[in-house]
Amino acid sequence: MLGARVLDEQPRHVGLDRGKQSLLQLLLMAVVGVISGRLFWLQIIQGDLNHTRARENSVRVAPSQPIRGQMVDRHGEVLASSQLVHRLYVWPKQAASPQWPQLRQRLSALIGVPEEELEERRANFRAGDYRIALTDDLTPEQTIKLLEQANRLPGAEVGVDYLRAYPNGITAAHALGYTSPITDSELSHLASRGYQIQDRIGRTGLEAAYENHLRGQWGGRTLEVSANGDVQRPLGEKPSIPGKDLRLTMDLRLQQAAEKALSKYPVGAVVAMDPEDGAILAMVSRPAYDPNFFSQPVKPQEQLYALFHSSALPMLNRALNPYNPGSVFKVVTAAAGMESGLFPPGTKLPTMACIVYGSHCFPEHNGEGFGQIGYVDALRFSSNTFFYQVGVEVGSMHLYGAAVNLGFTRRSGIEIGFDEDPGLVGNEEWAAAGRGWAEPGQTPWIPEDMASASIGQSVVQVSPIQVALAYAAIANGGWLVQPHFSSLDPQTGEPVDWLARRQAIDFDPETWTTLQQGLRKVVADGTGYGMNSETLPAVSGKTGTAEDNSSHGADHSWFASYAPSDDPEIVVVAFAANAPGGGSRHGLPIAKAVMEAYFNP
Repeated sequence: MLGARVLDEQPRHVGLDRGKQSLLQLLLMAVVGVISGRLFWLQIIQGDLNHTRARENSVRVAPSQPIRGQMVDRHGEVLASSQLVHRLYVWPKQAASPQWPQLRQRLSALIGVPEEELEERRANFRAGDYRIALTDDLTPEQTIKLLEQANRLPGAEVGVDYLRAYPNGITAAHALGYTSPITDSELSHLASRGYQIQDRIGRTGLEAAYENHLRGQWGGRTLEVSANGDVQRPLGEKPSIPGKDLRLTMDLRLQQAAEKALSKYPVGAVVAMDPEDGAILAMVSRPAYDPNFFSQPVKPQEQLYALFHSSALPMLNRALNPYNPGSVFKVVTAAAGMESGLFPPGTKLPTMACIVYGSHCFPEHNGEGFGQIGYVDALRFSSNTFFYQVGVEVGSMHLYGAAVNLGFTRRSGIEIGFDEDPGLVGNEEWAAAGRGWAEPGQTPWIPEDMASASIGQSVVQVSPIQVALAYAAIANGGWLVQPHFSSLDPQTGEPVDWLARRQAIDFDPETWTTLQQGLRKVVADGTGYGMNSETLPAVSGKTGTAEDNSSHGADHSWFASYAPSDDPEIVVVAFAANAPGGGSRHGLPIAKAVMEAYFNP
């Protein structure tokens, strides 16, 4: 009976086990179905999107900014460099997450910056920034606090940047130029050349001319980053390549002397140059500006307006822009007279109180004349009536031709001449074409024009750099040099033989000799007598006083010079706008101070 009971119970246990197995199978199939469905959704339906997200979440490239090359003077003194600054950054993903308000609060409390300011910086970042700058320059104390609390600040980090710095402030500002952040439109066509949205680019002056030489190349770090934006580990690094330093022909000490000499004049310029090869030793323009202003992260609107919209035009380089030159232009009239053959070097002409041309009696500046004189004494006394006669007789086209040969009416070729104005030497063809403002045929050339042009007035406008080139050609005996700040070509970065770039001026040797003799007499015993000094070698030069035909203000003052007279090493041109009293009163003392600094270091 017992055996029978056992046999009777076996089917009930087997049925129970089979039921459990079926339930487990159903549960397993359900789980597999859910997982398969989820995998189908993630890998098939949203596969491409999730693949992109995974890649972005796992690897991030952090660009590494290159340090911009320094600019130094001929003796190695630093004129422009790069200053290291620390800034607080946050990853864009973290700044967009629900945890951002909490992180913002922590950061604000830690470094003492209002949350509103951090939020404004977060909201205004540019698309394309790989991280958001929440501050500008951090103090050392702020930097230390952030580094100490780094583990409690996920997604935030302290980064290193470089800002352009000009240790001498406004000194040589127009020559050096400045940098500022690249714009979105610029980046659209410069990205292919390695520029990044965080780049700063040279805007003016040598910063712009030698941009390719100075800027360097970006590097970067490849980082493994979690989905929360935390950096897990570095995967690799390509170091940035620093920009190359640029040694200039300028002399900082001479530049500072020129700046000081011109400092009391609101508007003016000084150019000091080597007459043999055109190397710029100093260049000053007033009013000036501080290029460090453009390295500031925040630039007050009123200061920007004052720089770019003020009637004082502080951004304009006066050394490269034209003014009426007055008597410093008389060397051109003398050259035209001798080269035309109408007034050879030995010519003597009577001078008088005034000479009538057209409807006007053009005066001698001393009111009586200097008797019968030749070129040397005409330059020495700066006789107006002598040069009226020469200029009117040779005519406007001979005068224009001599001016072109001496470097006027065209750009100088200097590296920073982006906005250089070629100036004007008026002539009958220019007048017949309408003088730039009238219809052709309505403004004919008249005798009064010719008389004024002969002494550098009215229809003649030249720049200080052009005057320096003309006087360098007289100093070196007939070579038109190309002014420059560096031994390197700004386009190629290769060394340049600047002597080989000089252009021979096809004047008779006696023309050069006569001009040299006249300019020496100006200083030895003429209107430039105040240039003489026991501490200076023999100097040659020319004073100039010019009416201001542009704004009808007070007269301009000029002095153009070179020294030593018999073996010139330096040309100095000084210009003070609207400084009544004549070239001997204003331009000469400026040039003399520069000469003293050069010959008495």
